[in-house]
Amino acid sequence: MESIEEGGRPGSWARVERWVLRLLALTNRLRLPGPSVLPVAGALVGLYSGLAAGLFANLIGLVSGMALGFPRLLDALDAHSPTRAALREAFAEARWEFEFLVVGIPLGLIALVLSRLIMPGGPRSQVKRRLEVLGLLVLGALSLYYPLVALAATNSVLGHLHDVGREVRHLSPWWVMLLPMLGGMLVGRVLRDRPETHGHGVPEVVKAVEREGRLPGRDGVLKLVASAITIGTGGSAGREGPIVFGGAAFGSEVGRTLGFTRRELAILLASGAGAGISASFNAPIAGALFAMEIILREFQLRVFSPIILASVTATLVGRGVMGSAPMVRRVAYSMVSGWEIVFYALLGLVTGLLAYAFIRSLHGVETFFHGQGRGRWSVRVGRLPLFVKAGLGGLVVGGLALVHPVVWGTGHESINDAAVRALSVSLLASGCVLKLVATAITLGSGGSGGTFFPMTVMGALAGGAFGEVMHAALPGITAPSGAYAMVGMGGAVAALTRGPLTGLMMVYELSGNYAIILPLMVTCTIASALCHALVERRAGVDPATLGRLPVDALVAWVEPVEPGAWAPEVRERLLVSLEKALPVRDAAGTLLGVVSASALEAREFRANRGTVEGWVRQVPAISVETSVGEALRAMDAHEVDALPVRGEGRVGVVTRAGLLRFLQRERRIRQKEPPFSPTELPR
Repeated sequence: MESIEEGGRPGSWARVERWVLRLLALTNRLRLPGPSVLPVAGALVGLYSGLAAGLFANLIGLVSGMALGFPRLLDALDAHSPTRAALREAFAEARWEFEFLVVGIPLGLIALVLSRLIMPGGPRSQVKRRLEVLGLLVLGALSLYYPLVALAATNSVLGHLHDVGREVRHLSPWWVMLLPMLGGMLVGRVLRDRPETHGHGVPEVVKAVEREGRLPGRDGVLKLVASAITIGTGGSAGREGPIVFGGAAFGSEVGRTLGFTRRELAILLASGAGAGISASFNAPIAGALFAMEIILREFQLRVFSPIILASVTATLVGRGVMGSAPMVRRVAYSMVSGWEIVFYALLGLVTGLLAYAFIRSLHGVETFFHGQGRGRWSVRVGRLPLFVKAGLGGLVVGGLALVHPVVWGTGHESINDAAVRALSVSLLASGCVLKLVATAITLGSGGSGGTFFPMTVMGALAGGAFGEVMHAALPGITAPSGAYAMVGMGGAVAALTRGPLTGLMMVYELSGNYAIILPLMVTCTIASALCHALVERRAGVDPATLGRLPVDALVAWVEPVEPGAWAPEVRERLLVSLEKALPVRDAAGTLLGVVSASALEAREFRANRGTVEGWVRQVPAISVETSVGEALRAMDAHEVDALPVRGEGRVGVVTRAGLLRFLQRERRIRQKEPPFSPTELPR
């Protein structure tokens, strides 16, 4: 019999374990850098975000197929029908990507075997658990990928993944009006007990990053299902918001399961959000920029690796499930004359105003359906159950879909119509206005979906109309309107998100034409700056009000640290601190300044085994009577994001993020708007 050594393990297992431990000890002696778990976790988050994007797109197609093309399903049951033959052809041409099995199965099994070799106890328990979870996640992703490919092949024949708006023209007008209403009522029922799943996806992710990096996975699943129902039944909404929310929620769940810190949770959450954009638009660079520019709002080397790997894996999986065909037809572009830069600058003004009009319209509809609008009708509607309000909104959207098919669903086929000049100026302009109104009503009344994708449609239509007018007036010095439609799409996205790099890179990846970069840079920059200025101008708080608001209620009273405190202990406190800053007080009781979480990013601080004395930002302390405005000005003067506060027998800290959130909330309350808006991303 095989001998049993200590711990009850067979001798062969013990020998293998000793060999592995000796190899690890040798690498440590040679000072070889070990792989970080965070990039690996980012790649896994991207893997599941790509699967979620594929599942979501096919859920929309499934709902649309059931609502609009049920006869095709019956026809497929006939063994001699052309539909059945088309199904066989679709399965033969599907991208099964069997190389994923060749790579994924060994990786998953190796991780599981290594987790079995590591003995539990001490720090090794965390390594053992992480390897086990990573191995199971890899194998789980493979088990989900191939059923999704089969579903996508089926949907390509039976469902309506493309050109849904054109199908509406052949339906009964009553069915066109009733279907969005029924979808809205169903969504209202699904979400009635989960208010945290309301909103449009992206702002909720930003707020989660600012808080603790926590998003429940169940909320992500509910968001995907509710949004698929909304869009599949004709509601005017985008699919990127739910995917961003779902990817971020999965990233949060993975991070918590693997025992990551709050900072690492936020990075994984952003990785999932960016991966959702990458898979949805087949644009990995734009997805990575979206995660860094809009979700995290920072470009640091530590966040780069997991976000890039997440975007790459999500794009690969998304292409396998949804295909690699470009979402937008490639438009040939060349700058006819230097005057066009001026016209693209004007287009930036147009798309900036368009995005601002959409934000205001959505706020107005939300206010009305929340019962906070002017007039008695708003009060009456606000008292109705959520499913009734969402149903009323769907009924109005169905009526608008009878006027213009762009209203139905995402409306992305209209982007191609604008790019190839298939629509007249009147249809382009009217479609832009109706899409704006329909999206505001769909989401403001209680429907579920995103704002990012509808804004691309509006931008393409507005850009196409602008280009048609300019080309008709000045044909000798302007390009055809298709290029203006593409650039308008980027400008609208940049204005809505206040992320010019994201809008620029997304359109560049979709167009595949480097020559379009220059006009994109001009339009996206101007559109983003204009919309940001308009939003901030309306959100401005009277300086006199700033002078009257003390920071007393905004102070976090915490135990201060001493300059001689041990750095690893302070680092642990900062990692779990909501304020990400701690006041520093010497033995004489004098407040010296603050030590903030920004120091954690420095490699020297992480390796520091001494005191924190050299990492203290020496700034003057303020009192509880100091106004919010004075505190913000002091932070600007000393280039810090936190200040120590003196109280009666206690000390605390106040942060820039907390002050700005307070001002934003006060402004909304005073203007009788919803306290938390799902479109204005906090800055």
